[in-house]
Amino acid sequence: MIERAGAGPLRRLVVLRHAKSAWPVDVADHERPLAPRGRRDAPAAGRALADADLLPDLALCSTAVRARRTWDLASAEWGTPPPVRHDRRLYAAGPAGLLAAVHEVPAEVETLLLIGHNPGLEELVLALAGDGLDDTLDRVRTKFPTSAFAVLTWRGTAWRALAPDAALLTSVTVPRGKKK
Repeated sequence: MIERAGAGPLRRLVVLRHAKSAWPVDVADHERPLAPRGRRDAPAAGRALADADLLPDLALCSTAVRARRTWDLASAEWGTPPPVRHDRRLYAAGPAGLLAAVHEVPAEVETLLLIGHNPGLEELVLALAGDGLDDTLDRVRTKFPTSAFAVLTWRGTAWRALAPDAALLTSVTVPRGKKK
């Protein structure tokens, strides 16, 4: 794996867009549940994260129902899920708000999972990635679909040091569950 220059341990920020949501009538946006496809794709995302050895030390998750349910279904695929912090600020946050939440993560966390919404997540990935492997940057610029996750790596002694253009976008994965 190519690593960006810098001091400190290698850190990974895994950015996961919530799974496909439903649009029921008279339900507030924050309360929207997952659609059937989302209920299939979220566990597939959990399996893909485990298969790629990307299990986090900590997860930050939007409080929106669709994000929380994505976390529940994805993390259920792991033996022992890591701690999760549900943070209302992540709901509808832009890149600056998302990065502010990341900056608060304790230094001992080396792999962080961030679960939230577009367009903020896509914009955050593009802002933080100073470079990308293969076609990863083009793929995110084209579309960052539901259940997709992007992996950003960087070296630093603390999360508060993560800045625009400081990370390398190493992979983008779009897991899909199988219809039964």
